Amino acid sequence: MTNARWQRGMVVCNLLLAAGWLVWQWPASPLRAVAGLAAVMLLLRLFMGLQFVCMARVNRRASRADGVPAPSLAQMVRAWSAEARWASVVFGWWQPFRSTAVPDWLPPPVAGGPPPARGVVLVHGFICNRGFWTPWMKVLRSRGHPFVAVTMEPAFGAIDDYVDTLDEAVRRVTAATGRPPVVVGHSMGGLAVRAWLRARQADARVHRVITLGSPHQGAWAARFSRSANGRQMVPGGEWLRQLAQDEPPGRAALFTCFYSNCDNAVYPAATATLDGADNRLREGLAHVQMAFHPPVVRECLDLIAAP
Repeated sequence: MTNARWQRGMVVCNLLLAAGWLVWQWPASPLRAVAGLAAVMLLLRLFMGLQFVCMARVNRRASRADGVPAPSLAQMVRAWSAEARWASVVFGWWQPFRSTAVPDWLPPPVAGGPPPARGVVLVHGFICNRGFWTPWMKVLRSRGHPFVAVTMEPAFGAIDDYVDTLDEAVRRVTAATGRPPVVVGHSMGGLAVRAWLRARQADARVHRVITLGSPHQGAWAARFSRSANGRQMVPGGEWLRQLAQDEPPGRAALFTCFYSNCDNAVYPAATATLDGADNRLREGLAHVQMAFHPPVVRECLDLIAAP
């Protein structure tokens, strides 16, 4: 089953359950019917809030060692609110129902015209698909940047299983533009890019790699995962140790890594950095929010357009 299909099934199932509750309760008490739905929505938000509580505790303990400022209560509340909104759109609409709505854009070169703009490969994270990048794809096209947005399947497979998918995407963008692309990875997508670079020794095939909240040194919550890719993201795990050991010293210079002290999925915060990379702390941003925060997006677009 594809990633989009099972996410679509979950959304439809939740809508049917909500409709069933309303049909059952409305005749007896419209107030109870509405209150029940509101209570479920609140519980979901509170469950997400537990992520932020765990993140804050871990980050506060780590801040003395890594120098990353611990999140303030105001930062956490704002990030929690923003993450709830973005997660609803990403997991409730773009990925289940709009994953193919915006196609890849690789326009043929115009004879005698200017050379194509730098191309981009977009790589999503854990339990996501190419629909994650919906606003990015529209912006890139408006700015003339050819792009391919991948969907990595199977959703719970090993990260190394995605190498062929990334390799084909890079090949297509390079063929369309005549030069190496910028590769942008969110969350686990950054690790998939590193796995591709290792497997294909592809440093010369990429202009720059941008990662957004990628667990380069693992994610604290991954220790509870049972999926193959989740286990690979456990801090200090064998896969991450071997990945770092296999990388040549200069490879990290290809990377610009955005990270945050309010990332509710990848923490401690410094685990989203790479030694030798251009590591950019952006305080107060949650995990999904980071990929759509206007100042971060503008910085990424500047890096994509840079010579």
